[in-house]
Amino acid sequence: MISTLLQEAQELQPDVVRLRRVIHSHPELGLHLPHTQAAVIQALEGLGLSVRKGDRLTSVVATLDGARPGPSILLRADMDALPVREETGLDFASRNEGVMHACGHDAHVAMLVGAARLLVRHRDQLAGRVVFMFQPGEEGYHGARFMLEEGFGIEGGAPAAAFALHGGSRNRAGVVATRPGPILASGDTIEAVIHGRGGHASAPHDCLDPIPVACEIVQALQTFVTRRVDAFDPAVITIAKIEAGSTRNVIPETAHLLGTIRTVSERTRERVLEGVERLVKGLAAAHGAEAQVKLIRGYPVTVNDEGMTGFFTRVAAELLGEDRVRLMPTPMMGSEDFSYVLRQIPGTLMFLGTRPDGDGAPIPNHSNRMVVNEAAMPTGVALHAAVALRFLDGSHGVRPAPTGEPQQAARAR
Repeated sequence: MISTLLQEAQELQPDVVRLRRVIHSHPELGLHLPHTQAAVIQALEGLGLSVRKGDRLTSVVATLDGARPGPSILLRADMDALPVREETGLDFASRNEGVMHACGHDAHVAMLVGAARLLVRHRDQLAGRVVFMFQPGEEGYHGARFMLEEGFGIEGGAPAAAFALHGGSRNRAGVVATRPGPILASGDTIEAVIHGRGGHASAPHDCLDPIPVACEIVQALQTFVTRRVDAFDPAVITIAKIEAGSTRNVIPETAHLLGTIRTVSERTRERVLEGVERLVKGLAAAHGAEAQVKLIRGYPVTVNDEGMTGFFTRVAAELLGEDRVRLMPTPMMGSEDFSYVLRQIPGTLMFLGTRPDGDGAPIPNHSNRMVVNEAAMPTGVALHAAVALRFLDGSHGVRPAPTGEPQQAARAR
């Protein structure tokens, strides 16, 4: 059934590349992506899909009904860009100053549109429905959560499985990688303000200097991680910004801290969030200062269903060969809002290698010089289609793992 998909995807490559470059040239931020939404809808015209726009955000949900009834599978692509000034020198570089597709979402969209075209050709082999989820607001805007709250506008309830690809330069072009259980971390924000008493720098004893208190808090947070967090269920706390003072001879009233907290299980996440607040307030109080702490919850841990991941990995090996399918030994500490989807629908996130050819050091996602090796895109198109075809042929026999924190925590350990 899937033996010809790579060849068919290669035939679609000119159209897929063209769409990717159109989207790359007009990047948009957040939940409102009118140009990208219009490009997706135009690219899907004539395929016989049912297409629905979002109400609260410029999402697109397209559904393909197979020749016979059966379950549904969701395939997802994120659509938004980053507030980055592009420095790639590409002919199709961003025309929107200060905005760039620096995380490959333009390629994700184009590959999913290509998969839709491919699956339409094989509609008679589908026993069920394919739901194509084109999502704004992945880069910190919780777009997937909003789409889930709106529903997908389809009958018959939620899809039975979910699948997504994310490109990156960690692997050579056309190689895919994944793992069962936690694959990406939660991503939360800490904001803290240390309140002291300002005054003249020549007389710190008459003041309450918040700067050394803030510095001690930063050091103590690192000790907290190494002494209060299980090394086999890790956390990463990074204070990336400290702001205090106005000139050389004035002790300021306040010092501001800003950073991130990342974990790979919800159990450790809760423990760390509670511990961080207690530590910051306690250390400030020990110095006679006061601290205000704001913890902003970001994306949950992204947890791949074990049964689905095993099945999708076998499909990838069948399509690409076992030498192009890698099992990741550990999660990555980045975060993804596909985590919201995987909390409700058993499924898998896979990484697709899009590293440019050559011997130079790979440029990571979110860099202003990040580029996508477009030769990898037929692999993404074909893999989306193969996953849907295999899942809907009724032979997978996958039993999703039970949901809930105990299962997730056990997998993290």
